[in-house]
This record gives sequence, structure tokens and C-alpha cells, in this order.
Amino acid sequence: MANYKPDLSCQNKFIPINFAEQILPGTFEYALCYIVENKLDLSGFDAWYHNDKTGAAAYPPSVMLKIILLGYAHGLVSSRRIAKACETNILFMSVSGDIQPHYTSVAGFVAKMHEQIEPLFTQVLMICDEEGLIGRNMFAIDGCKLKSNASKEWSGTFDELGRKKAKLERASKRIIERHQSQDSLSEELITQDLKQKEKLDKSADKITEFLATHEEKTGSKGKPIKSNITDPDSAKMTTSKGTIQGYNGIAINDDKHQIILQAQAWGSVGEQQTLQPAVKQLKQQLDKLSTDESSDKHAIKFTADSGFNSEANLEYMAKSGFDTYIADNQFRKRNPLFKESETYETEQEKRRLKRSKGKPRLFTSDDFHYDETTSIMMRRHKPATVPQAMKCGEAV
Repeated sequence: MANYKPDLSCQNKFIPINFAEQILPGTFEYALCYIVENKLDLSGFDAWYHNDKTGAAAYPPSVMLKIILLGYAHGLVSSRRIAKACETNILFMSVSGDIQPHYTSVAGFVAKMHEQIEPLFTQVLMICDEEGLIGRNMFAIDGCKLKSNASKEWSGTFDELGRKKAKLERASKRIIERHQSQDSLSEELITQDLKQKEKLDKSADKITEFLATHEEKTGSKGKPIKSNITDPDSAKMTTSKGTIQGYNGIAINDDKHQIILQAQAWGSVGEQQTLQPAVKQLKQQLDKLSTDESSDKHAIKFTADSGFNSEANLEYMAKSGFDTYIADNQFRKRNPLFKESETYETEQEKRRLKRSKGKPRLFTSDDFHYDETTSIMMRRHKPATVPQAMKCGEAV
């Protein structure tokens, strides 16, 4: 019978640790610490603190930047999880110098220091450019949907929110009327109803405050668009997994080493509307970088998928100076090869049946005729029931 040594991976052990030895050259955390400590100008953070004579010592901005960026690189986007990692993870303890900030300090640094953090993005790009990581041969733009920490149930136009407020107030009023008409209700039921009424009143007050302090947004055609009470900058968006409340995350990267030169989250706009401001920001970033004489000899290529295709974008990119390639979102309809292709039609039908789970197409007007004797819209070749006929007739 085999005899193996015991597995002690679940045991605790006290061991001496040299934090400097945990950050190995060639790793992401080594590069992060070197760049933050030696390459970035962090003097913009000093103006925020005025505690030289009074108050407790603050966490160094360099340490906060390192642990936050390290957390983001490892998928830790929550301030609580980053703070917890500084207490339990050897790598985070080494990067922070065993400083363990509270999660509120991490969240406050990200929220309040955004104006000081944003210029650091350009400084990092300048470092990448000095190392020859930006080729300026071709740029590509793409986006993805980012879910926000807000419920889509609190979205609507000002008119829709006003109707929702009235509905909540009516529900709250019905609870009072119920108590007045039924004095024999139990204490438990009364307490439950009062809690529900308080919740309804708070929701109605929340809508009232939002309508009084915000202006209604309008779309590109001047029509009102939905606003979210919890996160006014976000918008309802349709994804492959359903409708979410969130943002369009747009990024432009260079093809040489996939360095991102421009990135931003957009709320109440579609992908098409983000192309022009994103390209303007890209040009501003390129102007701040060192000039490359070789890049002036040829036009920089710029690529985008069909989600960015529009007449306005095509006209804008034609004057942008980039050699632009944007996928045609009407390609299959315009190309005569697809019109005569049985394979394409067959594959389209297969995808349609898969999406509709095998259900037949909706009826059209050609599938029915009007029977004057019975005054009922009937389906050809097969009588339809009255409910079916009425439903299909309304659809037609």
C-alpha cells in the first residue's frame, strides 16, 4: 500500500516575509511599481491634501494608485475586495508596503481624484511611445456593453416617471383607505402595510426630487429619451443577453502591441454617435505624443465594424486624414450575389428558426381573406378561430 506525505495546504504557518522579494522582475506588478514610482508625475495630488500641520497622515497617492491598478488588473473592481486583498494577499501587501487602507478610502480616492488620475493615462502613453510600443500604422475602434449599478426599472422619460410617481402615490393612498375601512386589522398586518406605505412614499419622493433637479434629455432627433434616477448618465441598452442598464464602453487601440490610446464609457448614446468624439480624442492624444517622421509618409489606417457605419460618420472620416475602412451594415442587401444565393437564404432561415425556437413566421395579409357572409377575417385554406382571426387582423 502506498504511503504519501500529508497535505498541509489548509494549515496556518508563521513565516518571515521580505516584501521586496515578492515583486519579481518581468512581472506586471514590477512594471507597475517602477512606472508609478519613477516615471509618473504625481505632484497634482499634493494640492488635494492640507494636513501638514493638523490631521492624520494620508495614504500616499502612489500606493493607492498601485493597489487600485493591481486590483483592476486581477479583476477586483470592488473597493471592498481591494481592501480585503491588502489584508490577506501577499502580493497586494508587498505592492502597498503592508499599508491596509479601509475600503472607504479606496472608493473615495477613485471618486474624488478622477481629475488628477486622468492625465496619468497620457503620461503612460508617452512612456509606451518612448519604448516604441505604438506603431501608428493602424488603429481599430470597438465597443462593448457595460452594466451599471442601477436598476432599469427606474428608467423612463419625464412623462413616464411622472406617471410612475402618480401610480406610487395612488398605491400609498389605497393603504390608508384600507385601514380606514377596516378597523379590525391585526397589528402585524397594520405594521406590514405601514412599511409598504413608507417604501412607496420614499420612491415617490425620489422621483419628485429627480424631476425637480434634472433636465430632460433629448435624442439626436429632438425627442425625449429615458433617464435613470439612480444613474442619470447610463441608458437602457439591448445586448445579446437581453436589455441592461449601462454604458457603451468604447476603445481605440494601436495594432502594433494592442496599446489602447483612447477609452471612454458613453451613456445615453449609441455606438454610431461615439465615433466622432472618440476620433477627436485620439487625435488629441497623438498630438501630445512625440512625432514620428515615418508616420507622415503614409496615411494611418483606421478600421471599425458595421455598428459605427452611418452617412455622417463616413463623411467625417473621409475628412479626418485617416485611411478609413468601416464595414457596410447593408452589405448583404446590396450585393447581388447574396440575393441569388440559396446557401445564404438557407443559413438565414436556420438562424431565424434557431432564434424563434422553431416557431413559424408571423402571418401576413396574403394569408387571409375576408368572408362577407360571416364578417370574419379567415385564413386561406384553413379556417381560423375567431380569437386567432381577431389577433392576426390587428397585427395586419
